[in-house]
Amino acid sequence: MTDTAARWPALRVEDWTDTRDTLHMWTQIVGKLRMAHAPLVNHWWQVTLYVSPRGLTTGTVPHGDGAFDIEFDFIDHQLLIRTDSGATRRIALEPKSVATFYGEVMAALDSLGMATTIQASPNEVDPAIPFAEDHQHASYDAEAAHLFWRQLVQANRVIGEFRSHFIGKVSPVHFFWGAMDLACTRFSGRSAPPHPGGAPNCGDWVMVEGYSRELSSCGFWPGGGEEGAFYAYAYPEPAGFADHAPGPEGAFYSKENGQFLLPYEAVRTAADPDAALAQFLHSTYEAAAIHGDWDRANLEDDPTRWNDR
Repeated sequence: MTDTAARWPALRVEDWTDTRDTLHMWTQIVGKLRMAHAPLVNHWWQVTLYVSPRGLTTGTVPHGDGAFDIEFDFIDHQLLIRTDSGATRRIALEPKSVATFYGEVMAALDSLGMATTIQASPNEVDPAIPFAEDHQHASYDAEAAHLFWRQLVQANRVIGEFRSHFIGKVSPVHFFWGAMDLACTRFSGRSAPPHPGGAPNCGDWVMVEGYSRELSSCGFWPGGGEEGAFYAYAYPEPAGFADHAPGPEGAFYSKENGQFLLPYEAVRTAADPDAALAQFLHSTYEAAAIHGDWDRANLEDDPTRWNDR
């Protein structure tokens, strides 16, 4: 295996769909726990997970006058719950139903004195089986989960570098458990028309908050192609956006999805995967900024501007 192949692993969606769908529900449970305790931040930034050196983490979550975090460890395959008092609980990541996982997580929180009530059914999926009743999703392929995390590590790294070129309002690179995608969003500074909503089992008001400002968003989703896909879209989509020619080879505008897509496999097999993905990110942002008439002079800067000091 070449170094590039090790860093950008192949993982066919059809080979791990059952594990992906189970893991999707598990991340929703953990994300909702963060949501229950963290104060609202614009565009729901307080509910997301983040790529960590071992998996996906909530980061620090406030609880009373203390704090805790929860991390999916895709190296040792365990869920860790850690508190500022030093207490820790571990739950094995292994083949088990969503109902079992939900019960174990809630019992662990109870034992830590952090009993939490959440809306105990998933969002943005249909059907939305209540977590305590979901015995349908019960797969966990440890190797596939590890490879998915390795994909996220690379996507997070390159998207993070792309983020550094923008000095306007911009989100962290974070993992939204609703649609199970890694995302980063730039904002023009202008308000946007109310979003029409329409996501399954998700109130339209959720989307109104998420899309309350004009934006250009990009990310990675473990669907939309043989090995997942990188995506980019604008809201509201300006005239001419879809006709803008993106790079690199393999990128295209999907009328069905209303966004640009670049298959993950086109990146991992490129001579320079970092450069291929960076080209896609920059060219699709330019489509939004140029056709949307963004004030680019005041929103962009060179991240190396202090390197010679």
